[in-house]
Amino acid sequence: MGQSLLATISQPSDFRSFDMPALVQLADELRLAIIEIVAKREGHLGASLGVVELTVALHYVFETPEVPLIWDVGHQAYGHKILTGRRKDFDRLRQWEGISGFPKREESPYDTFGTGHSSTSLSAILGMALAAQRLGDDRPHLAVIGDASIASGMAFEALNHLGTTQANVLIILNDNAMGIDPSVGALKSFFQKEKGDIAQFFAALNLAYEGPVDGHDLPLLLSTLATQKDKKGPRVLHIRTTKGKGFPWAEQNQVQAHAPGKFDPLTGKLNPATPDQQVKFQDVVGKTLEELFTKNNTLMAITPAMPTGSGLVNLMRAFPDRCLDVGIAEQHAVTLAAGMAAAGFTPFCVIYATFLQRALDQVMHDVALQNLGVVFCIDRAGLVGHDGATHHGLYDLPFLRSLPNMTLLAPRDELQLRQQLYTLSQQPPAGPVAIRYPRGYGVLADWELPFEEVSLTQGTCLRAGNELAILSVGTLATPVAEACNVLERHALAHYDLGCIKPLDANLLHHVFSAHKKILVVEENCLVGGAGSAVLEWANSHGYTQTITLLGIPDVYVGHGATQVIKQNMGLTTTALIDKIRTLLTR
Repeated sequence: MGQSLLATISQPSDFRSFDMPALVQLADELRLAIIEIVAKREGHLGASLGVVELTVALHYVFETPEVPLIWDVGHQAYGHKILTGRRKDFDRLRQWEGISGFPKREESPYDTFGTGHSSTSLSAILGMALAAQRLGDDRPHLAVIGDASIASGMAFEALNHLGTTQANVLIILNDNAMGIDPSVGALKSFFQKEKGDIAQFFAALNLAYEGPVDGHDLPLLLSTLATQKDKKGPRVLHIRTTKGKGFPWAEQNQVQAHAPGKFDPLTGKLNPATPDQQVKFQDVVGKTLEELFTKNNTLMAITPAMPTGSGLVNLMRAFPDRCLDVGIAEQHAVTLAAGMAAAGFTPFCVIYATFLQRALDQVMHDVALQNLGVVFCIDRAGLVGHDGATHHGLYDLPFLRSLPNMTLLAPRDELQLRQQLYTLSQQPPAGPVAIRYPRGYGVLADWELPFEEVSLTQGTCLRAGNELAILSVGTLATPVAEACNVLERHALAHYDLGCIKPLDANLLHHVFSAHKKILVVEENCLVGGAGSAVLEWANSHGYTQTITLLGIPDVYVGHGATQVIKQNMGLTTTALIDKIRTLLTR
């Protein structure tokens, strides 16, 4: 290929004088750089590969960052980051104190708006454009949004507003028929219709439409964007792309290539995973529900665009009418489940903790207020590692704990999770129940034991002691037990809290009657979390022991390897040993 052009680029102005052959070479080099970095550092591969030509074209035609550009979700922003001054730092992609995997305003002026959740770009870019308009500034404002994201309710709300304005907003609709999994819903097939039909759809919203355009034809993209640069008002440019473009393995394995982990950059072959005897918590849920669905035809499952991530692919294949992917529509997913519960069914709403935040009103108003028996399977509760602040599941406990009628469970291992799911399947719950479990692998080799009903609201004594009682929440039972085993002190007692709401009063009366000091350990924000619940309970019952809370402080936690973050938060076995020693000698 000759001399590297990418190595000469520190900002987009460095390549705005390039001729067409040089731009094509730059795009090729950018694609290779993304493959090489993600192969080593992990991250979102397919989405960024699919917009390489678009990334080059946007920064070539428009004078970014003076022209604001927002990447919806941000999965596809790696090429954007490399071309905007972060190439040399990209080896620290998604590492602790390194480059974020998503656009981040603190990181660069080219990151106009922080993203990480889908469907926010249109509202944000319209807000910026209207603010500029108030100042007499009519420069263009750009947002890139995918066909899966534009189907979300928030994006439709923004489109509905945008069509009533004269804001100079250009929406680039990146249509690749994919989210993380294949796109779903009527809009997906509609975007494959004739140009005239799609134009009429946007015309009904008072939005000018152009397209569809081949998003990998760089000369065509450049000429089309140059024409759009001279236009005004709200408008849509529809481009069609292939997720994973330019890397055959990624094109052929689009779901797996969304975030493949470490892989061979030449072949796409994935690096060996964790030993086979360990299972991911998401797969415990999926496999258990599959067994339960064969026993009870009133069970339903719902997920908002995350069948693969939530372990439901096999369940969807086996029960396509009872396991539903509703697309990027968290609010709809929750109220849909409420309707099913009102009709006498038991719906399992399987959703990431970070995405459940987007449906708080529906959980509160449509489920909890009506005391409906929806089971929320809250995946990725706790620290999720490399995706960082937008994806950590650290806030579900406070907002769910505040809701009347809510039962809130935190199983300590895969077997307890399995048996809780079974227990909840036996008859419709009397009210809403949430089960939170972490990302990643469990610790048990033998978890698929025969089903048995278990108490959902009782805690468990895991170790007897007479001085310091440690109350662990969820899977933190494992590092706490390891720390206790290392210290081998008779003074140490260990209890699995089990249920966060309602608290096990009998267990807590025993703990506070028998121990001088209490330590509550949780992988959740401390404000309003399980430790706060224990403090409230102790105060209301007149206990005066010293209670220490260990969890996530009142800050947004950055990205990095989960173990690195846990060590910094004091939640690893070694960190817990130090903390326990300090409390024992205080």
